[in-house]
Amino acid sequence: MATFLYKLGRLAFRRRHFVALIWVALLTLAGVGAASAPPAGNSSFSIPGTEAQKAFDLLEQRFPGASADGATARVVFKAPSGEKMTDAGHKATVEKTVDELSDGSEVASVADPYTGNAVSKDGTIAYASVKYDVSGMELEESTKDALEDAAQQARDAGLTVEVGGDALQAVPETGATEVIGIAVAAVVLVITFGSLVAAGLPLLTALIGVGIGVSSITALASALELGSTTSILAMMIGLAVGIDYALFIVSRYRAELAEGREREEAAGRAVGTAGSAVVFAGLTVVIALVGLAVVNIPMLTKMGIAAAGTVAIAVLIALTMIPALLGYAGRRVKPAGAKGRRLGRSRKSEPDPDAPKPDQPAGRPKANLGTRWASFVVRRPLAVLLLGVIGLGAAAVPATSLELGLPDDGSQPTSTTQRRAYDLLSEGFGPGFNGPLMVVVDAKGSDAPKDAFDDVAGEIKGLDGVVAVTPPAPNKGGDTATITVIPDSKPSSVQTEDLVHAIRDAGGDIEAKTGAETLVTGSTAMNIDVSEKLNDALVPYLVLVVGLAFLLLIVVFRSILVPLKAALGFLLSVMAALGAVVAVFQWGWLSGLMGVEETGPVMSMMPIFMVGVVFGLAMDYEVFLVTRMREAYVHGEKPNQAVVTGFKHGARVVTAAAVIMMAVFAGFIGSSESMVKMIGFGLAIAVFFDAFVVRMAIVPAVLALLGKKAWWLPKWLDRALPNVDVEGEGLRTGDERGSGPDEDRELVRA
Repeated sequence: MATFLYKLGRLAFRRRHFVALIWVALLTLAGVGAASAPPAGNSSFSIPGTEAQKAFDLLEQRFPGASADGATARVVFKAPSGEKMTDAGHKATVEKTVDELSDGSEVASVADPYTGNAVSKDGTIAYASVKYDVSGMELEESTKDALEDAAQQARDAGLTVEVGGDALQAVPETGATEVIGIAVAAVVLVITFGSLVAAGLPLLTALIGVGIGVSSITALASALELGSTTSILAMMIGLAVGIDYALFIVSRYRAELAEGREREEAAGRAVGTAGSAVVFAGLTVVIALVGLAVVNIPMLTKMGIAAAGTVAIAVLIALTMIPALLGYAGRRVKPAGAKGRRLGRSRKSEPDPDAPKPDQPAGRPKANLGTRWASFVVRRPLAVLLLGVIGLGAAAVPATSLELGLPDDGSQPTSTTQRRAYDLLSEGFGPGFNGPLMVVVDAKGSDAPKDAFDDVAGEIKGLDGVVAVTPPAPNKGGDTATITVIPDSKPSSVQTEDLVHAIRDAGGDIEAKTGAETLVTGSTAMNIDVSEKLNDALVPYLVLVVGLAFLLLIVVFRSILVPLKAALGFLLSVMAALGAVVAVFQWGWLSGLMGVEETGPVMSMMPIFMVGVVFGLAMDYEVFLVTRMREAYVHGEKPNQAVVTGFKHGARVVTAAAVIMMAVFAGFIGSSESMVKMIGFGLAIAVFFDAFVVRMAIVPAVLALLGKKAWWLPKWLDRALPNVDVEGEGLRTGDERGSGPDEDRELVRA
């Protein structure tokens, strides 16, 4: 592989005009496609194989034209203190509001509170239910404006009016912190390279890659039913890995220049060595993201595939466009160690990159921070290992109280009208009113459908935790009916989950007696089924993704213990990251600093999504850092010396890459979408734990303890595995093969 990538890098360097033209053309094509594509509708949220989804599909068949996926709104009215909604003046105001809402072209129906039994027992709160023909993301702005105007007119008449439901659903915004994250990445790159030109290359290529990826997602959003969150997550991951991959290749290019090589040769070797690590690191990320398909939740699958596509683009750009841009930059990209005049350093200190390299002064060169840290770790590996494991274990403790759920209006900030409507409904009708359960009774196989409907309703009334049960509402054919059940607990509570299971258990007994099948659906039941499905899929997903990546890393490192150590280190970092997420978003620690206005259960898909993404990113740093160690070991260094050499060449760049990735992910904490905010924080803290605790401390400590055993591989397996030559052995000249590096030998002595 190294030889192929070496040739690719040299070709891209020589044919830079052609390479740049191809990528600009792809960016333009994707941009035109995004601009001309129809607006994306609301992504369909389905969970195949669950009872809630089966009931939803049955409703669409037996109740045609009911717009089951249409947007809904609840306009909630509250009378002033000491007054009631049944007063003549307030009643007239509500009826006028209902009439105005009924005039909308996209309105399917509006339920009057006074005819639909939607007034609280104390008479202080009432609500009008509005049903639309299209989903919330497809509603015209004029329809949303009409809803808000009608609510405002009722407010002007002296009532407290709030609007809940998904009719006011808006595209999530990321906020200014995303730009701040990119700015931090730019500063880190300038500090790392000491050159504005070299720092600009990773940013430029990452933005081009993300532009192509996100524009392609936008162009296909309507046809593939991709939600707005899909493009945001693709942007988040694409920016992070795009900058990092380019950073590693540019850093290796500067190191090759410092060895005195010509620029084209340096570009080829940089792509052949660092590029090999980029390919395998990118493959682990793609495997982890595409592997989300095993969960069998279409929305999660689409998110994973879209993000994986953006990562693949980032890899291709790093391998081709980076060497092309290095060709354009010429002497403006300095060898490693050369200082730039723009940063206030003398140009006289810059060596001529095309001149023969001067002899090094006698004596051992001054060790950099990475070398000194690695030397410390290999001298005291057990202490560093124990400290790292205990620290991550302590951070993971909150994960033991993890509660899962999906966000609803109750998780919105208290400043939103959706949250205030949610609170008013809880006040007037009880906490369970915001999460009603819909029971669908399929009596097609029953001899007495009406009796079966009544039996189901009566059985449910006798269950604990039920506040109200509406009379069965049959369809025109009389073979299917819906029953609405109001629990006495809030939607995200354990009591509501127990009630759903109790209804389903009771339905089994009724089916045995009457032949009628009872199904429970609705948003609350959907959330419960999603959580259970994700929990059931977590172990198979881990086995599949970690197993495939483990095999891939065996090929890369030609070792059994190094990939095993990488997987165990990942589990430590992801558990610590989940603990931090629970502490902030569930317990409320530092919630004000993170902009979390309302604590509650962690989103159901957060653990499995974090496992997938963090595993891929963790393997990035494993590949980049340990490949350098493997390279030194293969070229003749002793195991501990190879660890130090790997840190000497890779620690600074891996540190910069981790800080950049953390900054990019943290930039999405300012998103208005709670899911994006939580994922941004979770990934940022996971990168911190994995890069600085696992890869920078635990990994060298374990390798120092293992010694030569770390690189052990059975001979039969060594013969069976393909030789991908990640270390670039095929690129070394005869003189290079005959001489092994001897720097830093003294630093690793015990």
